[in-house]
Amino acid sequence: MHVRIFNAMTGALPRNVDVAEQLELLADLLEIEGEASFRVLAYRRAATRIRETAASVAELALKGRAKELQGIGKTIEEKIVQVIEDGEMHALTKRKKIIPAEVVSFMRLPGLGPKTAARIWHELGVTTIEELKAAAEQEQLRTLAGMGAKTEERILKALAEKKQEPSDRRLLGDGLGPLLAVVEVLQKHPAAVKVSEAGSARRRKETFRDLDIIATAGDPEALIDYFTKLKWVIEVVAKGPTKATVLSNEGLRFDLRVVPPESYGNLLQHFTGSKDHNVALRERAVKDGLSVSEYSITVVESGEELRFAEEADVYERLGYQFIPPELRENAGELEAARRGELPKLVELDDIKGDLHTHTTYSDGRDSLVEMVRAAQVRGYKYYAVTDHPHRAFPEQDLEIDELNERLKPFRILKGIEVNIRIDGSLSLPDEVLAKRDWVMASLHAAFDRNPTERVLTAMENPHVDCIGHLTARKINIRPPADVDIERVVAKAVETGTFLEINAQPNRLDIRDTHARLAGEAGLKVAVNTDAHQLSALQHMEIGIAQARRAWLKKGQVLNTRTWPQIEKLRK
Repeated sequence: MHVRIFNAMTGALPRNVDVAEQLELLADLLEIEGEASFRVLAYRRAATRIRETAASVAELALKGRAKELQGIGKTIEEKIVQVIEDGEMHALTKRKKIIPAEVVSFMRLPGLGPKTAARIWHELGVTTIEELKAAAEQEQLRTLAGMGAKTEERILKALAEKKQEPSDRRLLGDGLGPLLAVVEVLQKHPAAVKVSEAGSARRRKETFRDLDIIATAGDPEALIDYFTKLKWVIEVVAKGPTKATVLSNEGLRFDLRVVPPESYGNLLQHFTGSKDHNVALRERAVKDGLSVSEYSITVVESGEELRFAEEADVYERLGYQFIPPELRENAGELEAARRGELPKLVELDDIKGDLHTHTTYSDGRDSLVEMVRAAQVRGYKYYAVTDHPHRAFPEQDLEIDELNERLKPFRILKGIEVNIRIDGSLSLPDEVLAKRDWVMASLHAAFDRNPTERVLTAMENPHVDCIGHLTARKINIRPPADVDIERVVAKAVETGTFLEINAQPNRLDIRDTHARLAGEAGLKVAVNTDAHQLSALQHMEIGIAQARRAWLKKGQVLNTRTWPQIEKLRK
């Protein structure tokens, strides 16, 4: 992991993301050293809290107020001050001198936890990825107790695979909230006329590089100046009379472009993209005697330039229905829009409940009652608690019964999320599953061991309602398991098993193209948050965006229905 080191002489405070990265790296190194798990977990939780904090944590630490944040005590606050004053936490500097930098990377590979990474380093003297690859090729790893040929194969396969996304791309979940907040702030400025997000974030792609904003203003320079002086801005990268680029304390890069009001629609369409969509749009326009630029549409024969203040008018003049941003990927949307056959996409307000969530009864961070209250605030009619198997089921079920009696007609479902084992069997017997209202089955380990066959076998179980995060991918961290999506979709239709779009920003699994395939096959797809804490319930918006990118209509999303309607669709 690359960690940015700061020079106190520059006077610039470290960004939240950089402080979090140092804590995460320290946690990794402590794990390799065999440090107590509670200490490692404390650093990881503090890093998460810092990433989620809007204010500058460095500034809070200097004032002695970082301790007010949950999970940050005096020791961690002192470490944050060390980053400000010396560029790096002292404990991190000390351990980086002892542990070779690339040994941490070993932990990112399948089958290699911190203990195994330490053994490879200590017992074989392997300190780099290249040396690890050579050791696997030369069959040296299997000389270590507990490691064999299969482990070597998995490591070589993982090293051969390219990462799905460039490392400089961030998760949509990291940037969408801040982007919409900035748009809202700019809209309130007296100089602003129209303000909108643009770029890949407006299309709700899984990842982004920069966060783009398009605006019109009565006084462009005043709006630009205001933008560059917002309190969370830690660096102004570029500034001109009509555009500016800034960095936030969360490490996000925002680009604002103030455009002429008469061309706002043209420019918003252009800067929303995608590139492939725009190229196809322009190529078709040429056939119609039109030339499309970012500022206007030119009628070639007469030379007349047409500028549009509204984006919908741009599409109408070119002969299309308005195309929702999520569909602009040159995946058939232009042809469908020309025929007037675009689907009416599912909306966030259509969702009536969440069918995959967790509480403190298993690995969640918030209690059952807290999660349920938050679900009610969101307007849900039902809410499935799908904690992993635990010993307190009787106690949890009693609490659910009491809450259901109090909260009628709101319904809490007694759900469960079980593991799909290597042989396709489930981690709990059928007689236990039969007593649950809703059963999720998911791959949680050994992702390279027959994932397709395991899922197909699990779907044959009469008690399994839905397969969770099908490919088990973690965007930018772990590639998807090699699941045959077409076979799984066909089996899901055959067995009456649902698939989910898991709305966790680092999962969004199944991906948009797979969800579209499922929808076209007649399968109902559930959009779930898999929330382990209150704040994660808001990821439903990103999940619905993924469903929209998959061309899904309201009727194709399972949890737009009432619970009685879903019960009729179950096996």
